Amino acid sequence: MPKLWGGRFAKEPDELLWAYNASISFDRRMYAADIAGSVAYARALARVGVLTDAETEATIDGLGKVLAEFDAGTFAFAPSDEDIHTAVERRLQEVIGPVAGKLHTGRSRNDQVATDMRLYLLDKIDLLTEMLRELQGALVDKAEASLDVIMPGYTHLQPAQPILASHWLMSFVWMLERDSGRLRDLRSRVSVMPLGSAALAGNTFGIDRAALAADLGFDAISRNSLDAVADRDFVAEFLFWATLLQTHLSKLAEDIVIYATAEFGFVELDDAYSTGSSIMPQKKNPDSMELARGKTGRMIGNLVTLLTTLKGLPSAYDKDLQEDKEPLFDAIDTLEIELPVVAGVIETLTLNSERMAETLQDELLATDLADYLVHQGVPFRESHHIIGEVVRAAMACGCGLTQLTVDDYQAISPKFGPDVVEMLDFRAAVERRDVVGGTATSSVKAQIARARELLGAA
Repeated sequence: MPKLWGGRFAKEPDELLWAYNASISFDRRMYAADIAGSVAYARALARVGVLTDAETEATIDGLGKVLAEFDAGTFAFAPSDEDIHTAVERRLQEVIGPVAGKLHTGRSRNDQVATDMRLYLLDKIDLLTEMLRELQGALVDKAEASLDVIMPGYTHLQPAQPILASHWLMSFVWMLERDSGRLRDLRSRVSVMPLGSAALAGNTFGIDRAALAADLGFDAISRNSLDAVADRDFVAEFLFWATLLQTHLSKLAEDIVIYATAEFGFVELDDAYSTGSSIMPQKKNPDSMELARGKTGRMIGNLVTLLTTLKGLPSAYDKDLQEDKEPLFDAIDTLEIELPVVAGVIETLTLNSERMAETLQDELLATDLADYLVHQGVPFRESHHIIGEVVRAAMACGCGLTQLTVDDYQAISPKFGPDVVEMLDFRAAVERRDVVGGTATSSVKAQIARARELLGAA
């Protein structure tokens, strides 16, 4: 089959240029979207009389046969297949003959590829949404199963205050919920059909674009053909979404990697999600989580790649836009395998509640002591300073806050009463934080209930 654009040229392109120019090696994955768009476009051409009923039936039947070959893995690519569009059209002509040449009437690869990408991405958004929900569900289940476990909470990686381990786990549920909301919002902007824009100026055959959009399941149609063929905002936005999600996964991974160390010992990864060392037989490495952390740089690179490509382009379609696909496909491929792996890590993760309890230090209760003085009428800034003196006194005697006597406390401030000892209890410290969003058991139960409502409604 001749090239779609070969008539104007007196000689064949340089072989290296052909290889450099072709995108079939990576855009072939969009075959289902390309064929779906062509089937709908054949119906649109029939509605305006470009295709007869018989030609339409032959075209759609032929496209079905081509799709079956792709699905079965038997489709044979030819050296002339520059991209997925030419591959499908070439094979369609082999199946049904010259009538296949009518299918491209009023259509450009410019609006065709933009349509294919949107259809492809819509399917992937639905898949990733479900994967994201499964990860959230794994976190909620693990939080509920460890509801009563107390652990040190950290800021600056320094012991700060006691929290429930379930509160720590639920913090990632809400990060991912924001990611889920952003993906839902993005879907509406992806679901805009550019088909009918042709190369840049619009279709001359009176195609009913609204009917075509409905046939393909789009929510809306593009409003400017010049913009439609060049618009890759939806790809950039998806890559930003993927990068932010990846950043959240990296944060979770970093916590787990740290907590799985011998020095912390808070969690243990299941053998199924760990690897060993090639030289040290005793090692059990959290490679699943280290990769989740490491792939963040890759995801950021994908976003920067596309934005750098887009920043200097003039109006309408330019071949630079061929560079939009590989970053997009890489981001999707990464998340499709990563999200189930991370969910598996969480589902099988062991929390070592005894080790967490062993690391609860008295100093974690310093803020509760400061709050105690506030209830005695001491301004917080003054109480903060007083408790600093208490901590220094405990350090000087080599003991903890719980080992100081009431007399020791009162020697620092007469505002301390005998009931100060009631502040020196980790469980009580946790349960005092029963505000919405706090770490108290009742608050975490409320978080879990709300999260299950959201996941059930998705």
